[in-house]
Amino acid sequence: MDAVWAVKAAIMGVVEGLTEFLPISSTGHLILAGSLLGFDDAKAKVFDIAIQTGAILAVIIVYWQKIRDTVVALPSSRAAQRFVLNVLIAFLPAVVLGLLLGKAIKAHLFTPQVVATTFILGAFVILWAERRPQSTARVQSVDAMTPLDALKVGLVQCFAMIPGTSRSGATIIGGMLMGLSRQTATDFSFFLAIPTLIGAGAYSLYKDRALLSAADVPLFAIGLVFAFISAWVCVRWLLRYIASHSFVPFAWYRIAFGLIVLLTWWGGWVRWGE
Repeated sequence: MDAVWAVKAAIMGVVEGLTEFLPISSTGHLILAGSLLGFDDAKAKVFDIAIQTGAILAVIIVYWQKIRDTVVALPSSRAAQRFVLNVLIAFLPAVVLGLLLGKAIKAHLFTPQVVATTFILGAFVILWAERRPQSTARVQSVDAMTPLDALKVGLVQCFAMIPGTSRSGATIIGGMLMGLSRQTATDFSFFLAIPTLIGAGAYSLYKDRALLSAADVPLFAIGLVFAFISAWVCVRWLLRYIASHSFVPFAWYRIAFGLIVLLTWWGGWVRWGE
């Protein structure tokens, strides 16, 4: 394996891990980084989705106590059964809409105008959500969520199919607007990411398996490892951050990044539509 490609894979893994769970759209950052690195062919698109598994492993480790306790208690605990059911309910809308509309969205919405617009509109939604007093949140833990709460979060997750929206941004901010506390919305977004991103990665690898060969394994492994390490650092930092801070800085970052999307598109530096 070429050392240059190994470095590129490592950089892409770091970008994925640092942006996947922040409300700033990992897809947009991966497109920009991939274009600047010349890592943006058809195989690279599969790589971008596959290395999400490394980021998800970090979430599993950070939340291992909750996951283990839930699995152990699942046969007898109504609370554990309700929690798993809520995750599945929230997961299903993205599966259905992804299968129905995935190709159409990639064909028609992956334009610099759409990406920049969703970055900026998402920023204003964050600013709006953060202006609401947190004391109005009616759900203070993931165990207190109802199936209807989970369905609502699952439906807003579908907005993340529009490039530039951010899956974590949609689920966290959407959850907050629907009555979840900032901590609860963040925790549930992480739990929901486990089946969502693993499913997306497995489906992409199966669908595009003809593009891959055994020679690609080391490259994908490097991306997975670096995505895991950077995501582990990012998730632990974010959980500490939200204890005493809002998401407002991410909103301003999104506005700046939206302008970068427009600038790089207008200058022809990034192939956002490909």
